[in-house]
Amino acid sequence: MHFTPESFRAWPTRRITLLGMSGVGKTHISSMLRTHDWFHYSGDYRIGTRYLDEPILDLVKQQAMQVPFLRDLLRNDWISIRNIIKIRDLGPVLTFVGKLGGPEWGGLSLDEFSRRQAAYREAEIAAMRDVPQFIRKGQEIYGYPHFVNDVGGSLCELDEPGVIELLAEHTLILYIQTTTREEEEALIRRAQSDPKPLYFRPAFLAEHLPRYLTEKGLEYVAQIEPDDFARWVFPRLFHSRIPRYEAIAGPHGYTVTSQEVAQVRDERDFVALLETAIARKGSGVGIQGSGGADATGRA
Repeated sequence: MHFTPESFRAWPTRRITLLGMSGVGKTHISSMLRTHDWFHYSGDYRIGTRYLDEPILDLVKQQAMQVPFLRDLLRNDWISIRNIIKIRDLGPVLTFVGKLGGPEWGGLSLDEFSRRQAAYREAEIAAMRDVPQFIRKGQEIYGYPHFVNDVGGSLCELDEPGVIELLAEHTLILYIQTTTREEEEALIRRAQSDPKPLYFRPAFLAEHLPRYLTEKGLEYVAQIEPDDFARWVFPRLFHSRIPRYEAIAGPHGYTVTSQEVAQVRDERDFVALLETAIARKGSGVGIQGSGGADATGRA
């Protein structure tokens, strides 16, 4: 969706998709807006509760079946297992995605890791295609006038025709950009201090996995310590995603900085920031980034 500041102010039911790396403030803004009568749609929550619920449970049951006591209980239907997924605690989803590496560290083989990566990708695509129906549900069932789509950092990696166009048709896409080296380094340090499972485009993994093995003097994936690979690859993933975010925001959305987002205290501040982003794009003024290019990708 494209606006002028005036048409945005006149928009009666605001619908926003927040785009950017994990840690830039998407869920913080979404949770704040929820207290101001916005429907908070979490892509990862939808993935875990709808599209990966059964695969996650299958993994749990597979582990439980290795314990004789639990095996008998499960086979006789004397117990049941269910996922408990929260917007701020996506542990079961992360456990399903897993990490690449040796089994003694809890890592996954390349084949199993790739299978789960493909399943996650399909689930994220499906969750994004559900956005229009949840806009309707938010209004017609729950009575929320406004809608915020809190997407995962991997949205830019999907390369699925029609997904971004669908979001742009039904929502205003707002890219939250890091603009200083200090911000980028802080985000990378935070991610490396507690490595989380990540989604990789197949081409990205095919390029960087051999580099890691060569640099570390390893021959096989089974020799990889999963957290070490996650720490090594995250900065490279981070920098590979930036131009992909910008390629979405350029034709389809608007850009603000994480510093601007950090100043948002309530809905009024957020709406004012959106108006600023719309006016800024309309005037052709870009945001200067740490890499020497503005938010439009111009050097």
